[in-house]
Amino acid sequence: MPRLIFKELKKHIPFTIFGTITGMGIMAFSLKITADRAYNIFYILHPLHVFLSALVTASMYKLHTCSQVGLNCLRGKCNFWFLTIIGYVGSVGIATISDSLIPYIAEYLLNMPNRGVHLGFIEKWWLVNPLAIAGILVAYYKPATKFPHSLHVLFSTWASLFHIIMAQAVGFGWFSYIIVFVFLFLAVWLPCCVSDIVFPLLFVKNRQQHY
Repeated sequence: MPRLIFKELKKHIPFTIFGTITGMGIMAFSLKITADRAYNIFYILHPLHVFLSALVTASMYKLHTCSQVGLNCLRGKCNFWFLTIIGYVGSVGIATISDSLIPYIAEYLLNMPNRGVHLGFIEKWWLVNPLAIAGILVAYYKPATKFPHSLHVLFSTWASLFHIIMAQAVGFGWFSYIIVFVFLFLAVWLPCCVSDIVFPLLFVKNRQQHY
């Protein structure tokens, strides 16, 4: 498992940097975005991130389980409730760390005036939780990993960014850009690899490559 974690983290560095650069570009043109508007955008991106994360996390477990028990697994023979727990914890739990908790650390270090922790599965429980279940259901009947994982990385980057933008009442200084870049990278790089790849494989005995 340590070797797998190192391999996946290394492989995801270039795309995570690309996603972070797109976030910095959005940040540079976000001077006129109000905190309320940033809040609304966050609650579009964060639920989408949760949906994609649930889809990939549950799909990873489903595909690896299927490789061990045969194709009947694809017809609904897997343990749905265990799959649901893995998909929910791996998506909602880790997406909250990625989109809310790590950005809040950056907001705290930069002493942003409107800083706060926005827990989507509580604040917008009626939106975030159903989308997590929807992602799990899609994975149960039609698992997929590669394309949704790429989108997951981008949506996670942008959700983390708008969490930071709504904490800042005025424009960002050059030092803020440096701090935000570092924390955006960290908020996506480690949590996304853990939630989509490492976490579901912890529950699989024989780990074969399906991503």
